[in-house]
Amino acid sequence: KMAADTPVDILQKVLENEILQSTKVVEEHLDAEIQKLDQMDEDELERLKQRRLEALKKTQQQKQEWLSKGHGEYREIPSERDFFQEVKESKNVVCHFYRDTTFRCQIMDRHLTVLAKKHIETKFLKLNAEKSPFLCERLRIKVIPTLALIKDGKTQDYVVGFTDLGNTDDFTTETLEWRLGCADVINYSGNLMDPPFQSQKKYGTSFTKLDKKTIRGKIYDSDSDDD
Repeated sequence: KMAADTPVDILQKVLENEILQSTKVVEEHLDAEIQKLDQMDEDELERLKQRRLEALKKTQQQKQEWLSKGHGEYREIPSERDFFQEVKESKNVVCHFYRDTTFRCQIMDRHLTVLAKKHIETKFLKLNAEKSPFLCERLRIKVIPTLALIKDGKTQDYVVGFTDLGNTDDFTTETLEWRLGCADVINYSGNLMDPPFQSQKKYGTSFTKLDKKTIRGKIYDSDSDDD
């Protein structure tokens, strides 16, 4: 006499069946695609090839245009005047307002260097906050580091200190990438509803408290201890 299936056995069979079904669907889809290609005549195949080549050429042209405008690398701009020119010629811009004496700016630099190479659709800049008082006042930048996230010439959002990045110095490049994706200033391919820092095992163990100080228009470090 055979033993009755346990709930685990039943679940396994159901899962195996599900996998078989989905494999079958994929195979049928592939078969249909192959059949479609087989039935295409020479002219149709040629048109398809041309369309793909044109799309590829367009992508390459767009890439070259971005590179010619200084995308693809994380650059420092010398002055406020340069900021307006740079912002005017690119749709998406991330500008890091930094200060030499703030060590958290160096942490931000490391991540932005990586993201500038990965997301050439966006221009990544840095500007010394102490050399740009007019902009800092106009954009209400009180805490260093601050990222100004700019779309179509307008500042849409800010990343102030590391508060949005898990509130720790150990945040990953993926976490910053997710935050820029939330502002739609880069083409983000992940799931915006699932922030990377939620799944970090270290989250909560290497916690660094960051304070924001914004007293009477003075600019403070995000790790400032002033009262």
